[in-house]
Amino acid sequence: MSVDSAYPKDASDLLSDLHLLLDKQRQAYAAHPYPPLEQRQQWLKSLRQLLSDEREVLIDAISQDFSHRSADETLFAELMPSLHGIDYTLKHLKRWMKPSARSVDLMFQPASAHVMYQPLGVIGIIVPWNYPLYLAMGPLIGALAAGNRVMLKLSEFTPATGRLLKDLLGRIFPEDSVAVVLGEADVAVAFSGLAFDHLLFTGSTQVGKLVMRAAAEHLTPVTLELGGKSAAIVSADVPLKDAAQRIAWGKSLNAGQTCIAPDYVLVPENRVQGFVDAYRQVMHSFYPTLIDNPDYTAIINERQLARLEHLKTDAVAKGARLIPLYEQDQGRRMAHCLVLDVNDDMQVMQEEIFGPLLPVVAYRDLAQALAYITERPRPLALYYFGYNKAEQQRVLQNSHSGGVCINETLLHVAVDDLPFGGVGPSGMGRYHGHEGFLTFSHAKGVLAKQRVNSSLAIYPPYGRKLGRLVQKLFIR
Repeated sequence: MSVDSAYPKDASDLLSDLHLLLDKQRQAYAAHPYPPLEQRQQWLKSLRQLLSDEREVLIDAISQDFSHRSADETLFAELMPSLHGIDYTLKHLKRWMKPSARSVDLMFQPASAHVMYQPLGVIGIIVPWNYPLYLAMGPLIGALAAGNRVMLKLSEFTPATGRLLKDLLGRIFPEDSVAVVLGEADVAVAFSGLAFDHLLFTGSTQVGKLVMRAAAEHLTPVTLELGGKSAAIVSADVPLKDAAQRIAWGKSLNAGQTCIAPDYVLVPENRVQGFVDAYRQVMHSFYPTLIDNPDYTAIINERQLARLEHLKTDAVAKGARLIPLYEQDQGRRMAHCLVLDVNDDMQVMQEEIFGPLLPVVAYRDLAQALAYITERPRPLALYYFGYNKAEQQRVLQNSHSGGVCINETLLHVAVDDLPFGGVGPSGMGRYHGHEGFLTFSHAKGVLAKQRVNSSLAIYPPYGRKLGRLVQKLFIR
């Protein structure tokens, strides 16, 4: 049985197919509710071998979906962290699976206590289009490590990658272990309403709210990776080239179509022109030309391109000054632009940009910069550029975001030992590394006693001498 809405089906047939697939995975889980370490290791090793062997066809499929995506970007941003994530998990999985011993108070002795990390069952993962491989593999690695069955819903905006992953994963996993679901928005809606044991969604805040409402029908716990407007702060004394170089890389990777890309940059009033000049110079060193440049990634589709063009038009109409860094676009290769003199009435300052537009916001002092961020919805990432340790701590202590990089952008997501997730409107829950294993596990508390029943002292009838002694000793 296969769920793929490329073949016309009515809503009832589609929903029936999804339920049948879910039932198949539930039955497989019920037959083997606690896969041993060796089984989980084999799943991960097979996945690693597949990704390594098929890297070229994966690169080609993703580039086809984007009309053009730099092969090196796919290697660095999708394949490399996926492979490293598997390696890290394989190295630590045995330790993660061990029961965690806990202490038992004197009044409950003799007894022992521990936490057992048990697979949840069947995990649903809704994958976005911007990093269709890594944002499928990241949660898949954690779910398999925890011993679960997995259903993946791939984005309709990356059909070539979706079909390829369905074929590739089908080679190494039976459908009752890992299944890929393809289809349009109606499939995604039906998918989010299934009675999973956990559902992970990566996408916009607006859609995340709909996913959470659908999951609530079955009390399905959710992990939401949503995004928002991630801010970068340029300090008063950091060398502008240093800051511009790292911000430009974070903003230009995948043409800005990254949930943790810098969405705007706060720059001291007296350094704005210097930052613009440094940023332009850095971008031209990265991409001397836009036309036919194999390193310059395109916007995913015409719909997204039109949305970005509208953001530019709206900003200019409301007083913004555009600084295009290249003379013209090429198809869906959109020229990188800085946006100056922005205000809150502009849509570019109201919604996540997800493209090569970078608003520059002038500030007087660090207190004003921090206030600007804290007055707005909490972002998925925050970036601070400055070498003063006291100021770094001030930023960390006086801001809220899913994660932070100091003097860097993006790379915190690739550190396997760091949890990744949002806060408030930018998401809830964590995954990656050990946190991913814990997210997809049930931490089951276990209290164990043997023959001696010390609890007799607190059984009725009450008022006996032994009961009163217990009260004197333990109720203080």
